[in-house]
Amino acid sequence: MLGPGLMVMLADTDAGSVITAAQSGARYGYQLILTQLVLIPVLYVVQEITARLGLLTGQGHGALIRHTFGATWALLSAATLFAACLGALVTEFAGLAGIGTMIGLPRSVSIGLPAVALVALVLLGRYRRIEHVGIAIGALELLFIPAALLAHPQAHAVISGLTHPLQANSPFLMLLAANVGAVIMPWMVFYQQEAVIDKGHRDQDIPTVLRAARLNTALGAIATQVIMIAVVVAVAATIGTTHPGANLDNIGDIAGALTPFLGHRSAVLLFGLGMLGAATVAALVVSLAGAWGMAEVLGWKHSLNDAPRRAKGFYALAVTGTLAGALLVLLTPNLVALSVDVEVMNASLLPVVLGFLLLLERRALPAEFRMHGVRRYATYALTGLVIAFGLATAYQALALHL
Repeated sequence: MLGPGLMVMLADTDAGSVITAAQSGARYGYQLILTQLVLIPVLYVVQEITARLGLLTGQGHGALIRHTFGATWALLSAATLFAACLGALVTEFAGLAGIGTMIGLPRSVSIGLPAVALVALVLLGRYRRIEHVGIAIGALELLFIPAALLAHPQAHAVISGLTHPLQANSPFLMLLAANVGAVIMPWMVFYQQEAVIDKGHRDQDIPTVLRAARLNTALGAIATQVIMIAVVVAVAATIGTTHPGANLDNIGDIAGALTPFLGHRSAVLLFGLGMLGAATVAALVVSLAGAWGMAEVLGWKHSLNDAPRRAKGFYALAVTGTLAGALLVLLTPNLVALSVDVEVMNASLLPVVLGFLLLLERRALPAEFRMHGVRRYATYALTGLVIAFGLATAYQALALHL
């Protein structure tokens, strides 16, 4: 079962998340590290529900909404998901374009080559192959960890940040909201619920498979937040110390600002390759999640274990989403404004996605596999917190945009 949870969590640390973590370190040093630690159980709680729904019902998220609430609600959910996925793909390809700019590659190459490679990987089919390649690429994110160590953070400064994790001013609270609001992406729910089905372990002992899925999800939640903390530390120990409050809008800004501290080669290799892994695995997961959601609702074949000729609609959706995201980045000069629109859209979808998730947990699962007591109310509280901060992020982004 080591796969779906880990892969979706690696994708969660995408281009936008890395930039948010870097901005946190630059502006507020180590103060937002505690936030990243607190978010580990939030990630686990939400994604564990998706794995449980997939394993116990054998249906993806879109199909389960259709079965439980009807075709109209399912179509609305899937349509908004596909829009969010397209927006997320734009963010990932914008990150890849930033990497190309760092090393002198034109956009047509830095965007075109990954897009073609992702399309080829998807069309080759087979869930296990895609999972192995995705996790291998996503593992490049671990390079952020040596970057943090090379930055030589001061232990007393880290401890001070951990013991003083909050400020009562608007800019800090808005950045805190951005960190929390970016934890759960709508496409994560759709991806993991279908991925545990395509993985092919539902015919085994259910309690054993559930334990494995929970362990997988927990490991992924820890891994993605350790990576986020590494980015915060690397930037806080360097830029946050010498130029606090520096504005870091893209990966080029981050690598350029780190060059005097880490050296040009380390800055480009560690942060460039780390971002390459983050953006690429996220693009792969997002394109599949959008295609799965739409195909489930429309009643099309949608397994990666089916050849493209047997699931033409599903594969067409995945390929179209990938190419459309790449094309938008190639043709849109103002990527900053476009990223703001994506942030608003994702944050606005959180109440819908998490609301459906909790309702399905109560209605679609056998009574013995539902949450009860303290666990249930703790989950509701955590998801409510994510929704609130997500909406705060949307408000912040809209205010900046207008």
